Amino acid sequence: MQLVVARIGRAHGIKGEVTVEVRTDEPELRLAPGAVLATEPASTGPLTIETGRVHSGRLLLRFEGVRDRNGAEALRNTLLIAEVDPEERPEEPDEYYDHQLMDLDVVLADGTEIGRITEISHLPSQDLFIVERPDGSEVMIPFVEEIVTEIDLDAQRAVIDPPPGLVDDRAEVASQRDADAEDGN
Repeated sequence: MQLVVARIGRAHGIKGEVTVEVRTDEPELRLAPGAVLATEPASTGPLTIETGRVHSGRLLLRFEGVRDRNGAEALRNTLLIAEVDPEERPEEPDEYYDHQLMDLDVVLADGTEIGRITEISHLPSQDLFIVERPDGSEVMIPFVEEIVTEIDLDAQRAVIDPPPGLVDDRAEVASQRDADAEDGN
């Protein structure tokens, strides 16, 4: 199975290094020197990582055969793709690869069906499940342990305990001031 592990950013310096936007929780494994990665577009690859280092909080890579700024700049916006065994699981028991979570059924603890995960959005503060409901509408579920209480890959389901208003129309008044405003006081 192929997974996007990074996107190449701008050239860094004049010796062929590039910045990369990491899209894996295991950069030390997927983006290590010697790793051979497929690319999108395919015409720019495959690329073999020659060196990697962190500079000012950003990962910089240099690929075999890319020796100058022009060569590095030509790779800009290329996606780096690693071949991963579909049965492989992350080292931490509560971590998952995106492909493992896609198409899981999302249910409440009582078994009420909410929908199915169709997309995972990686945001700076947290990840979101984009869940397609049976009526075709979508709902976004924050992938945090307070809401997603269980991931059962064998049963192909994610159990959630959403706060009021997240997946239904019920909502609770946040403060007494809001309640007073609704009552006209």
